[in-house]
Order: sequence, then structure tokens, then C-alpha cells
Amino acid sequence: MESYTIGRAARLLGVSVDTARRWADAERFPTRREGARRMVDGPDLAAFCVEAAKEGAEGGEAPYTSARNAFPGIVTGVKLGTVDAQVEIQAGPHRVVSLLTREAVEELGLEVGSRATARVKSTSVFIDRG
Repeated sequence: MESYTIGRAARLLGVSVDTARRWADAERFPTRREGARRMVDGPDLAAFCVEAAKEGAEGGEAPYTSARNAFPGIVTGVKLGTVDAQVEIQAGPHRVVSLLTREAVEELGLEVGSRATARVKSTSVFIDRG
């Protein structure tokens, strides 16, 4: 079973280390000590991630889309071709790059500094062990 430090858990959750510590102190997920380090067991962290995602979905308006993998962020790059375009979004620690039509980029008004959400729906998803 894999275990994570609070710092690593915070990175996986996309929050600050202080926030992860506050959640652990509030017993939102269990931790244990290994010497001076506070550790979270992988299955406990995974369960909390699912719970936190559900709480986040309940707190806001439901999206009008069937895509479940949303990456809200800020546009950091736009390259326009004559027909195509490339848009880069920084979503927390994730860099998401999408290829779409120039027309779509112009209709959406996407430019560097714009807020945007990348939604990923695919039949091919690759997973690397972290």
C-alpha cells in the first residue's frame, strides 16, 4: 500500500499544504506519524478525493455537459493558423493543450489571460504511475 506525506497529498488534491493540514486536523481524512512526518495511506486519500469532488459538484451549478473531467484554468497561450488553432490552459498544476478550429477560438473570445475550462472526454486515457 502506498502512503503519501501531507505535502504530496496536497499536490495531488490541488491545494496548499496548509489546507491539507487543516483538513487532516479536522479529521476529514486519517493520518499517522512516521517519525516527524505525517502520512496518509493511499486508499484513505483516494476515498477523500472522491468525497471532496462530490462536495465540490454539489456546491455549484451542474455543468451542461456529459464530460466529467473538467480542468478550470487560465489561457496561457493561443496560436492561430489559417484554419486551426492551439490553445494552452494552465489548470492548477496541469497544462492542457487543445487543438481546435480558429473559428471556435474567435467565437469563444479566447486570448491569453481569459478564464477557460478544458473538458476532456476520450475513449483513450493513459495513466502513468506517479
